[in-house]
Amino acid sequence: MASLTCLPYTLLPIVSPSSSSTSSSCSAATCLVPRNPKRCRVGLQSCRSRQRFGLSIRAAVDGVSAMDEVSGLAKDAVDDVTSLGRSPLKLKLLSAVAGLNKGLSASEDDLRKADAAAKELEAAGGPVDLSTDIDKLQGRWKLVYSSAFSSRTLGGSRPGPPIGRLLPITLGQVFQRIDILSKDFDNIVELQLGAPWPLPPIEVTATLAHKFELIGSARVKIVFDKTTVKTTGSLSQLPPLEIPRIPDGLRPSSNTGSSEFEVTYVDANTRITRGDRDELRVFVIA
Repeated sequence: MASLTCLPYTLLPIVSPSSSSTSSSCSAATCLVPRNPKRCRVGLQSCRSRQRFGLSIRAAVDGVSAMDEVSGLAKDAVDDVTSLGRSPLKLKLLSAVAGLNKGLSASEDDLRKADAAAKELEAAGGPVDLSTDIDKLQGRWKLVYSSAFSSRTLGGSRPGPPIGRLLPITLGQVFQRIDILSKDFDNIVELQLGAPWPLPPIEVTATLAHKFELIGSARVKIVFDKTTVKTTGSLSQLPPLEIPRIPDGLRPSSNTGSSEFEVTYVDANTRITRGDRDELRVFVIA
């Protein structure tokens, strides 16, 4: 068994090689190299082949294998490089939806451009399989675009109060908070409600609590539980108002209290979903 006389190893950032680069230069990802390569007795391949992440270090120190640590580093590097390769497509999508006020000011042309840019990124990412990688849903996600908001209502593709028409409502930030352990799925909406002069607008945060379950590999079903409305700003001292779910017997047949959507793209900081009414949503990690 070979011994490592060059430990500890050092992670070096990878730079693009020039025409005069030697065989020890790297062109992508991150390289695991010894601090003193001249003293290393391990028969490692060149950095160019190591960047393919086919690392196979069969050395051990005091009987403890280094394979687990190397495998973890390699996997992280693969994920980072793969996401980096799609950065231009993500930038194109985010540029297409920028300035549309989450979709509220989107025209028909804006809707087409956003959908086309999303489809390019979805195609580059390939099929999503959350059954083996559900951790990617975890976290607080900020909505940057919804095609359904072009209807100018808070309900999107469903009936909802109008914005800036009969009722002076200003939509603020919209978030999704997902906990994969508790199966909590909360839609959090910041609103500003107009008040008669000379009273200032009332700022509230509405949290629509759901439970979610994964259906198949990429489809998510959410079931509504309750809504909590909390005033913010100058009225933040008021207690929250909790609105429970309407009993099944009293709800209209059209209101099932649940909905489904498909995750068509997801990585560490960007997520695309398509709803059961053809609604396109784009999120970034908050």
